[in-house]
Amino acid sequence: VQLQAFGGGLVQAGGSLRLSCAASGITVSISTMNWYRQTPGKQRELVATMTRGGNTIYADSVLGRFTISRDNVKNTVYLQMNKLKPEDTAVYYCNYQRVSGQDYWGQGTLVTVSS
Repeated sequence: VQLQAFGGGLVQAGGSLRLSCAASGITVSISTMNWYRQTPGKQRELVATMTRGGNTIYADSVLGRFTISRDNVKNTVYLQMNKLKPEDTAVYYCNYQRVSGQDYWGQGTLVTVSS
């Protein structure tokens, strides 16, 4: 399993970014996929989940601003981030967890939101 995350960058507060996570070795349309983020000195935080059934779950801090989606043809998961805030600054990781509990992580992509 390989997950390649990209799309991070520097954006002003109020702006938007779209992160992508290209997957290989799994089929995202039948997998539960997650986006996490982490800032220095803090635990990795679950931001958004798309279940294999297509249901979405969001952290309270991003609800209404972030949208997780997937493209089954491209086998890619996205995180559309709107109305970004400085506190959204973090390294963002895509994640796939097998039913057995084994985790797979992308390499992380840095999002920096300036005030």
